[in-house]
Amino acid sequence: MRFAQRHAITDICLLVESVERSVEFYVGKLGFKLRRRAEGFADFSGAGVTLAVWERDHMSRNTGVATRATTPAERKAIVALELPAPAAIDEAHQELAAAGVTFEQVPRDYPWNARCAYFADPDGTIWELYAWLGGGPEASHTIMG
Repeated sequence: MRFAQRHAITDICLLVESVERSVEFYVGKLGFKLRRRAEGFADFSGAGVTLAVWERDHMSRNTGVATRATTPAERKAIVALELPAPAAIDEAHQELAAAGVTFEQVPRDYPWNARCAYFADPDGTIWELYAWLGGGPEASHTIMG
C-alpha cells in the first residue's frame, strides 16, 4: 500500500509572522483550545485535525527549510503527518525519495523532541513528517490547560 494510504494528515501548520497575534485570534476569536506553546510555535485543539502556527523565521532558523519561496509567492502552510515512531521517518524518507520526492535534508532529531523530515510539493507547500522521541510532545513543550 502506498505512503498516503497508510498515514493520515494529522496537522495543518500555518506559517505566520507573529505567534502571539495568531494565539489571540485562534483562541480569542475562533475558540480553539491552546494545547502547546513554545518559542515561535503554538498548536491548538478543535474538532478534527490539529491546527498549528509557526513563526517563519523560527522555522527557518531551526530546520534550515526556507519559508519564503524563491518566486514572488510565499510559503504559507505546512501539512504534517505524525508517524508512529522515529524509525518510521527514516523508512518514509527512503520510500518517498525512491519515488522521486526531493527532501530539504535527511531526517534528523530536533530540539522539540521529534524526528522530522521536510519536503515540498510542486507548488512549494512544505510537508513535514514527524514522530515523537521518548517522552512525546510533553518532553519539550509547555502544555497549556
